[in-house]
Amino acid sequence: MNDRKEHVIDVARQLFIDKGFQATSKQDILNYSGISKGTFYNYFSSKNELLIALFKTIHKELDYERNELLIGEDPANIDIFIKQVEMQLKNNKSNKLLFLYEEALVSNDKELKQFFREGQLRNIQWVYKRFLDIFGDSKKPYLLDCAIIFLGILHHNLKFSGMTNNSTTRSLEKTVRYSMDRTVKIVDDVSEAGEQLVHPEVLEQWLPHCQNSNQFFQQELYHTILLLKKAISQNTEQNKYMELLDFIHDELLNNKKPRKFIVESALSSIKENINIYEKKDFQKLNQLVVSFFEQQEDKS
Repeated sequence: MNDRKEHVIDVARQLFIDKGFQATSKQDILNYSGISKGTFYNYFSSKNELLIALFKTIHKELDYERNELLIGEDPANIDIFIKQVEMQLKNNKSNKLLFLYEEALVSNDKELKQFFREGQLRNIQWVYKRFLDIFGDSKKPYLLDCAIIFLGILHHNLKFSGMTNNSTTRSLEKTVRYSMDRTVKIVDDVSEAGEQLVHPEVLEQWLPHCQNSNQFFQQELYHTILLLKKAISQNTEQNKYMELLDFIHDELLNNKKPRKFIVESALSSIKENINIYEKKDFQKLNQLVVSFFEQQEDKS
Protein backbone atom coordinates (compact mmCIF):
# COMPACT_ATOMS: atom_id res chain seq x y z
CA MET A 1 0.00 0.00 0.00
CA ASN A 2 1.44 3.40 -0.95
CA ASP A 3 1.85 6.12 1.66
CA ARG A 4 -0.87 8.35 0.26
CA LYS A 5 -3.49 5.63 0.25
CA GLU A 6 -2.48 4.66 3.77
CA HIS A 7 -2.88 8.33 4.78
CA VAL A 8 -6.46 8.37 3.44
CA ILE A 9 -7.26 5.23 5.45
CA ASP A 10 -5.80 6.79 8.62
CA VAL A 11 -7.84 9.96 8.09
CA ALA A 12 -11.00 7.91 7.51
CA ARG A 13 -10.31 5.92 10.67
CA GLN A 14 -10.28 9.08 12.79
CA LEU A 15 -13.32 10.57 11.07
CA PHE A 16 -15.31 7.35 11.49
CA ILE A 17 -14.34 7.21 15.18
CA ASP A 18 -15.20 10.88 15.80
CA LYS A 19 -18.32 11.26 13.63
CA GLY A 20 -19.44 7.75 12.76
CA PHE A 21 -19.50 6.02 9.38
CA GLN A 22 -22.85 7.30 8.15
CA ALA A 23 -22.24 10.91 9.29
CA THR A 24 -18.86 11.08 7.57
CA SER A 25 -19.29 12.21 3.98
CA LYS A 26 -16.96 11.53 1.10
CA GLN A 27 -16.27 15.26 1.01
CA ASP A 28 -15.15 15.15 4.66
CA ILE A 29 -12.60 12.51 3.71
CA LEU A 30 -11.39 14.57 0.75
CA ASN A 31 -11.08 17.72 2.86
CA TYR A 32 -9.21 16.16 5.76
CA SER A 33 -6.93 13.96 3.65
CA GLY A 34 -6.16 16.71 1.15
CA ILE A 35 -6.83 14.64 -1.97
CA SER A 36 -9.03 15.20 -5.00
CA LYS A 37 -12.13 13.21 -5.87
CA GLY A 38 -10.27 11.63 -8.78
CA THR A 39 -7.45 10.47 -6.50
CA PHE A 40 -10.00 9.01 -4.09
CA TYR A 41 -11.54 6.94 -6.87
CA ASN A 42 -8.09 5.73 -7.91
CA TYR A 43 -7.87 4.08 -4.50
CA PHE A 44 -11.48 3.19 -3.65
CA SER A 45 -14.64 2.72 -5.69
CA SER A 46 -16.83 3.84 -2.78
CA LYS A 47 -16.90 4.80 0.89
CA ASN A 48 -17.87 1.20 1.64
CA GLU A 49 -14.71 -0.06 -0.03
CA LEU A 50 -12.71 2.41 2.05
CA LEU A 51 -14.33 1.01 5.19
CA ILE A 52 -13.34 -2.51 4.16
CA ALA A 53 -9.77 -1.34 3.59
CA LEU A 54 -9.81 0.23 7.07
CA PHE A 55 -11.03 -3.00 8.68
CA LYS A 56 -8.31 -4.96 6.85
CA THR A 57 -5.70 -2.53 8.18
CA ILE A 58 -7.00 -2.85 11.73
CA HIS A 59 -7.11 -6.64 11.47
CA LYS A 60 -3.54 -6.71 10.18
CA GLU A 61 -2.38 -4.57 13.10
CA LEU A 62 -4.22 -6.86 15.52
CA ASP A 63 -2.66 -9.99 14.01
CA TYR A 64 0.80 -8.49 14.42
CA GLU A 65 0.17 -7.45 18.04
CA ARG A 66 -1.34 -10.81 19.00
CA ASN A 67 1.60 -12.65 17.48
CA GLU A 68 4.05 -10.37 19.29
CA LEU A 69 2.60 -11.58 22.60
CA LEU A 70 3.57 -15.15 21.66
CA ILE A 71 7.26 -14.45 21.12
CA GLY A 72 9.30 -16.40 23.65
CA GLU A 73 6.15 -17.75 25.30
CA ASP A 74 4.51 -21.16 25.44
CA PRO A 75 1.55 -21.14 22.99
CA ALA A 76 -0.26 -23.50 25.38
CA ASN A 77 -0.20 -20.89 28.17
CA ILE A 78 -3.81 -19.84 28.76
CA ASP A 79 -2.67 -16.54 30.28
CA ILE A 80 -1.14 -15.54 26.93
CA PHE A 81 -4.39 -16.37 25.15
CA ILE A 82 -6.33 -14.26 27.66
CA LYS A 83 -3.96 -11.32 27.04
CA GLN A 84 -4.46 -11.73 23.27
CA VAL A 85 -8.25 -11.64 23.66
CA GLU A 86 -8.01 -8.61 25.96
CA MET A 87 -5.88 -6.87 23.35
CA GLN A 88 -8.46 -7.59 20.67
CA LEU A 89 -11.30 -6.24 22.82
CA LYS A 90 -9.35 -3.06 23.61
CA ASN A 91 -8.56 -2.70 19.91
CA ASN A 92 -12.24 -3.06 19.05
CA LYS A 93 -13.18 -0.43 21.63
CA SER A 94 -10.51 2.13 20.67
CA ASN A 95 -11.51 1.89 17.00
CA LYS A 96 -15.26 1.70 17.79
CA LEU A 97 -15.48 -1.37 15.60
CA LEU A 98 -18.82 -2.51 17.01
CA PHE A 99 -20.46 0.83 16.19
CA LEU A 100 -18.87 0.90 12.73
CA TYR A 101 -20.04 -2.66 12.16
CA GLU A 102 -23.63 -1.84 13.16
CA GLU A 103 -23.66 1.35 11.10
CA ALA A 104 -22.30 -0.42 8.04
CA LEU A 105 -24.96 -3.12 8.23
CA VAL A 106 -27.68 -0.46 8.02
CA SER A 107 -26.49 0.29 4.48
CA ASN A 108 -27.58 -3.23 3.52
CA ASP A 109 -24.57 -3.49 1.19
CA LYS A 110 -24.04 -7.13 0.15
CA GLU A 111 -20.26 -6.79 -0.14
CA LEU A 112 -19.99 -5.29 3.35
CA LYS A 113 -22.22 -7.97 4.84
CA GLN A 114 -20.14 -10.72 3.22
CA PHE A 115 -16.91 -9.12 4.43
CA PHE A 116 -18.15 -8.90 8.03
CA ARG A 117 -19.49 -12.43 7.93
CA GLU A 118 -16.10 -13.71 6.80
CA GLY A 119 -14.49 -11.60 9.53
CA GLN A 120 -16.59 -13.35 12.17
CA LEU A 121 -15.65 -16.73 10.75
CA ARG A 122 -11.95 -15.83 10.68
CA ASN A 123 -12.19 -14.86 14.34
CA ILE A 124 -13.74 -18.23 15.16
CA GLN A 125 -10.96 -19.87 13.16
CA TRP A 126 -8.30 -17.95 15.12
CA VAL A 127 -9.78 -19.03 18.47
CA TYR A 128 -10.02 -22.62 17.20
CA LYS A 129 -6.34 -22.63 16.19
CA ARG A 130 -5.30 -21.17 19.54
CA PHE A 131 -7.38 -23.82 21.29
CA LEU A 132 -5.38 -26.43 19.35
CA ASP A 133 -2.22 -24.88 20.84
CA ILE A 134 -3.72 -24.91 24.34
CA PHE A 135 -5.60 -28.21 24.47
CA GLY A 136 -3.71 -30.30 21.89
CA ASP A 137 -4.61 -32.48 18.92
CA SER A 138 -6.24 -35.15 21.11
CA LYS A 139 -9.18 -32.78 21.68
CA LYS A 140 -9.23 -31.40 18.13
CA PRO A 141 -12.65 -32.86 17.15
CA TYR A 142 -14.35 -30.79 19.88
CA LEU A 143 -12.41 -27.54 19.69
CA LEU A 144 -14.40 -25.76 16.98
CA ASP A 145 -17.54 -26.31 19.07
CA CYS A 146 -15.69 -24.96 22.10
CA ALA A 147 -14.34 -21.95 20.19
CA ILE A 148 -17.90 -21.02 19.19
CA ILE A 149 -19.10 -21.57 22.78
CA PHE A 150 -16.27 -19.45 24.21
CA LEU A 151 -17.06 -16.51 21.94
CA GLY A 152 -20.76 -16.77 22.83
CA ILE A 153 -20.03 -16.86 26.57
CA LEU A 154 -17.57 -13.97 26.26
CA HIS A 155 -19.94 -11.82 24.19
CA HIS A 156 -22.83 -12.14 26.62
CA ASN A 157 -20.65 -11.79 29.71
CA LEU A 158 -19.18 -8.56 28.31
CA LYS A 159 -22.62 -7.25 27.42
CA PHE A 160 -24.28 -7.85 30.76
CA SER A 161 -21.31 -7.33 33.08
CA GLY A 162 -20.85 -3.96 31.34
CA MET A 163 -24.36 -3.03 32.49
CA THR A 164 -23.49 -3.61 36.15
CA ASN A 165 -20.05 -2.06 36.63
CA ASN A 166 -17.54 0.29 35.07
CA SER A 167 -15.63 -1.07 32.07
CA THR A 168 -12.18 -1.03 33.68
CA THR A 169 -9.11 -2.94 32.56
CA ARG A 170 -9.43 -5.15 35.62
CA SER A 171 -13.08 -5.99 34.95
CA LEU A 172 -12.24 -6.74 31.31
CA GLU A 173 -9.45 -9.14 32.27
CA LYS A 174 -11.72 -10.73 34.87
CA THR A 175 -14.51 -11.23 32.34
CA VAL A 176 -12.22 -12.83 29.74
CA ARG A 177 -10.64 -15.10 32.35
CA TYR A 178 -14.02 -16.08 33.79
CA SER A 179 -15.29 -16.96 30.30
CA MET A 180 -12.15 -18.98 29.55
CA ASP A 181 -12.31 -20.84 32.88
CA ARG A 182 -15.86 -21.93 32.06
CA THR A 183 -14.76 -23.00 28.58
CA VAL A 184 -11.91 -25.16 29.96
CA LYS A 185 -14.50 -27.14 31.90
CA ILE A 186 -16.62 -27.50 28.78
CA VAL A 187 -13.64 -28.78 26.75
CA ASP A 188 -13.03 -31.47 29.36
CA ASP A 189 -16.72 -32.35 29.50
CA VAL A 190 -17.41 -32.68 25.76
CA SER A 191 -14.16 -34.52 25.05
CA GLU A 192 -14.84 -36.99 27.85
CA ALA A 193 -18.40 -37.50 26.58
CA GLY A 194 -17.20 -37.69 22.97
CA GLU A 195 -19.90 -35.24 21.90
CA GLN A 196 -19.39 -33.18 18.76
CA LEU A 197 -21.76 -30.72 17.14
CA VAL A 198 -19.74 -28.97 14.41
CA HIS A 199 -16.85 -30.76 12.69
CA PRO A 200 -13.64 -28.65 12.38
CA GLU A 201 -13.47 -29.56 8.68
CA VAL A 202 -16.47 -27.27 8.12
CA LEU A 203 -14.08 -24.30 8.34
CA GLU A 204 -12.90 -25.17 4.83
CA GLN A 205 -16.49 -24.84 3.62
CA TRP A 206 -17.11 -21.62 5.54
CA LEU A 207 -13.88 -20.04 4.32
CA PRO A 208 -13.13 -21.78 1.01
CA HIS A 209 -10.71 -19.09 -0.15
CA CYS A 210 -9.06 -18.45 3.18
CA GLN A 211 -6.56 -21.29 2.91
CA ASN A 212 -4.99 -19.66 -0.14
CA SER A 213 -5.30 -16.04 0.94
CA ASN A 214 -2.28 -13.87 1.52
CA GLN A 215 -3.51 -12.94 5.00
CA PHE A 216 -3.91 -16.58 5.97
CA PHE A 217 -0.41 -17.41 4.71
CA GLN A 218 1.09 -14.53 6.71
CA GLN A 219 -0.63 -15.69 9.89
CA GLU A 220 0.42 -19.30 9.39
CA LEU A 221 4.02 -18.36 8.59
CA TYR A 222 4.35 -16.00 11.54
CA HIS A 223 2.75 -18.46 13.95
CA THR A 224 4.88 -21.40 12.77
CA ILE A 225 8.10 -19.42 13.07
CA LEU A 226 7.15 -18.31 16.57
CA LEU A 227 6.67 -21.93 17.61
CA LEU A 228 10.06 -22.87 16.14
CA LYS A 229 11.75 -19.98 17.95
CA LYS A 230 10.28 -21.28 21.18
CA ALA A 231 11.61 -24.76 20.41
CA ILE A 232 15.17 -23.58 19.83
CA SER A 233 15.34 -21.17 22.76
CA GLN A 234 17.60 -23.59 24.67
CA ASN A 235 19.81 -24.49 21.71
CA THR A 236 23.50 -23.52 21.98
CA GLU A 237 23.31 -22.00 18.48
CA GLN A 238 19.92 -20.38 18.94
CA ASN A 239 21.05 -16.99 17.58
CA LYS A 240 22.08 -18.58 14.29
CA TYR A 241 18.74 -20.33 13.86
CA MET A 242 16.76 -17.30 15.02
CA GLU A 243 18.44 -15.21 12.32
CA LEU A 244 17.71 -17.85 9.68
CA LEU A 245 14.03 -17.97 10.67
CA ASP A 246 13.79 -14.16 10.63
CA PHE A 247 15.44 -14.14 7.20
CA ILE A 248 12.92 -16.64 5.78
CA HIS A 249 10.03 -14.61 7.18
CA ASP A 250 11.39 -11.35 5.79
CA GLU A 251 12.29 -12.81 2.40
CA LEU A 252 8.82 -14.30 1.81
CA LEU A 253 6.78 -11.35 3.04
CA ASN A 254 8.87 -8.26 2.38
CA ASN A 255 10.84 -9.02 -0.78
CA LYS A 256 8.96 -8.22 -4.00
CA LYS A 257 10.79 -11.10 -5.70
CA PRO A 258 11.53 -13.73 -3.04
CA ARG A 259 14.60 -15.81 -3.93
CA LYS A 260 13.70 -19.47 -3.77
CA PHE A 261 17.25 -20.82 -3.76
CA ILE A 262 18.25 -18.61 -0.80
CA VAL A 263 15.17 -19.59 1.22
CA GLU A 264 15.84 -23.25 0.50
CA SER A 265 19.45 -22.74 1.56
CA ALA A 266 18.28 -21.24 4.86
CA LEU A 267 15.97 -24.21 5.41
CA SER A 268 18.86 -26.61 4.71
CA SER A 269 20.96 -24.83 7.32
CA ILE A 270 18.16 -25.23 9.87
CA LYS A 271 17.99 -28.94 9.05
CA GLU A 272 21.43 -29.27 10.61
CA ASN A 273 19.64 -29.02 13.95
CA ILE A 274 18.21 -32.55 14.18
CA ASN A 275 15.85 -31.64 17.04
CA ILE A 276 14.23 -28.93 14.93
CA TYR A 277 14.17 -31.00 11.76
CA GLU A 278 12.13 -33.71 13.45
CA LYS A 279 9.56 -31.29 14.85
CA LYS A 280 6.20 -31.03 13.10
CA ASP A 281 6.47 -27.23 13.16
CA PHE A 282 9.57 -27.39 10.98
CA GLN A 283 7.75 -29.70 8.59
CA LYS A 284 4.91 -27.16 8.55
CA LEU A 285 7.36 -24.36 7.72
CA ASN A 286 8.80 -26.43 4.90
CA GLN A 287 5.29 -27.06 3.53
CA LEU A 288 4.45 -23.35 3.68
CA VAL A 289 7.61 -22.48 1.74
CA VAL A 290 6.91 -25.13 -0.92
CA SER A 291 3.29 -23.97 -1.25
CA PHE A 292 4.38 -20.32 -1.47
CA PHE A 293 6.75 -20.88 -4.39
CA GLU A 294 4.29 -23.19 -6.18
CA GLN A 295 1.72 -20.38 -6.11
CA GLN A 296 4.36 -17.91 -7.32
CA GLU A 297 5.09 -20.20 -10.29
CA ASP A 298 1.38 -20.56 -11.08
CA LYS A 299 1.02 -16.77 -11.21
CA SER A 300 3.99 -16.33 -13.56
